[in-house]
Amino acid sequence: MALQDFRLPALQQALRPNVWDLVALILVIGAMVLIVYGGEQTTLPLSSLDVTPVSLDPANLPLYALRTTMRMLLAIVCSLIFTFVYAALAAKSRRAEMVLIPLLDILQSVPILGFLTFTVVFFLNLFPGQVFGAELACVFAIFTSQAWNMTFSMYQSIRNVPKDLEEATQSFHLSGWQRFWRLDVPFAMPGLIWNTMMSMSGGWFFVVASEAITVGNTTVTLPGIGSYVALGIEKQNLAAIGYAILTMLLVIIAYDQLLFRPIVAWADKFRFEQTASGNPPTSWMLDLFRRTRALRALTYPFAAANRTFSNLHIVWPEALRVKAKVGPPSRLIDTLWYAVIAVGTTYAAWRAYQYLSVNLAPSDILLAIGYGLVTLARVVVLISLATVIWVPIGVWIGLRPKLAERVQPLAQFLAAFPANLAFPVFVSLIVHYRLSPNIWLSPLMILGTQWYILFNVIAGASAFPTDLREAASSFHLKGWRWWVKAVLPGIFPYYITGAITASGGSWNASIVAEVASWGDQHLTATGLGAYIAKATEAGDFPRVVLGISVMCILVTLFNRLLWRPLYAFGERRLRLG
Repeated sequence: MALQDFRLPALQQALRPNVWDLVALILVIGAMVLIVYGGEQTTLPLSSLDVTPVSLDPANLPLYALRTTMRMLLAIVCSLIFTFVYAALAAKSRRAEMVLIPLLDILQSVPILGFLTFTVVFFLNLFPGQVFGAELACVFAIFTSQAWNMTFSMYQSIRNVPKDLEEATQSFHLSGWQRFWRLDVPFAMPGLIWNTMMSMSGGWFFVVASEAITVGNTTVTLPGIGSYVALGIEKQNLAAIGYAILTMLLVIIAYDQLLFRPIVAWADKFRFEQTASGNPPTSWMLDLFRRTRALRALTYPFAAANRTFSNLHIVWPEALRVKAKVGPPSRLIDTLWYAVIAVGTTYAAWRAYQYLSVNLAPSDILLAIGYGLVTLARVVVLISLATVIWVPIGVWIGLRPKLAERVQPLAQFLAAFPANLAFPVFVSLIVHYRLSPNIWLSPLMILGTQWYILFNVIAGASAFPTDLREAASSFHLKGWRWWVKAVLPGIFPYYITGAITASGGSWNASIVAEVASWGDQHLTATGLGAYIAKATEAGDFPRVVLGISVMCILVTLFNRLLWRPLYAFGERRLRLG
């Protein structure tokens, strides 16, 4: 009885709201109203899009911004679910990794036009005559521009968990489920958060293509900032493009302050180090919710459910349990697994050959390969330049949390800036000065993808343990030796993740960058991206398949021959702990 008397006043005090509860409640209710209002628009019939077509009236931009942001947030949620499942399977199973990682290389190299070609009909038929089907097709297209770098980031983090932390989980007898949620996910959190921000910004880069969906002779244009920008480019309306850029900036600042900044500040506790962080990141939004009483009390059941979920000790039945074996893995099972992979790959290649041989000649294949090598040269040069520029800047920003807080929204805005909006400037300058499109259209390929390198390097520098920085200082490492002995090894796995996704994104962006237009002026650069774009515009499906196949093969070979050996080197020689 005395215990109840003691707890009841404390509970009443916890549930008694304060002024911070009022402010937080207004923000929560406002967000819920916006979500419900935006969700209602997706239940309308598809014919409503023809009744109220996209307009360049700036008064429509708030609604367009809401619709686009909701699509991108839903795509991010889907990307997170995909990341947790796919990355865990690839990192935990050696045999699954043989299939999943090359498949991920292929998926990130498939252009967004390739995904739209095969998925739009499925989603529209899933919800016939409704806007919701077109919305799902758009969300899936944005998902394909967000998920791959997040998956690479988490895969890299799980593979590089320090050995001493792995030994600690074994000494505590944690199950595989508990280890995943209590070690792998927290350790991967800093890099995953920065890649999630990059994915959110990268979605803007392709939102122009994803909000205008073409099926045969029918085009479904969804209201949003992307379709607004596409219409502004078509009408050569510079004022409308200026309004769209301003709206994008405001939206990015809003979700940076309300969503990503609180998550970055909260995730600082997951940094791997043995000394306290000197300047932890802060967030007024996170501080606001920490000062509330009633709202925090309402989260206690969810926190308890989360602890129960992550602490589950899942034990497989004895008949299904795999016995741990001492020694090398079974060569027989490996041989059978290799045989299954070889048969599946051979069958897919044979089917592709049958289809292409009917419609194309060997000269078409050689022409596509030649265009692919030209685009490959562009990608190598651009990634090298981006590395030289952004690695030092990313380290400088990441080692200074206060500076990272200020740079964060600016970096997100620059990463979100669609290459389409730079077309007027580039096309006008190239035409006026009679420059070569093969050279001067190339920067458009890296415009939206170089930020993968910057964001991952910032994440690596932010997660760099303070005790290692202090050790480098005590050994008087300065200048070039400080870079070679301390910082570059520490951020190397993060850089590889950024470079892989940046190179894959550059291939993807080549379809947009190698064919630029502004009104009646059209410029084309020689390359595989222009080849796919022209074939798509002409409805030449065999050449679209050929171009995408060549792009996938070149990206996979490039990753296998360069990035994967560097990945293995980082795991073997540069692993913390």
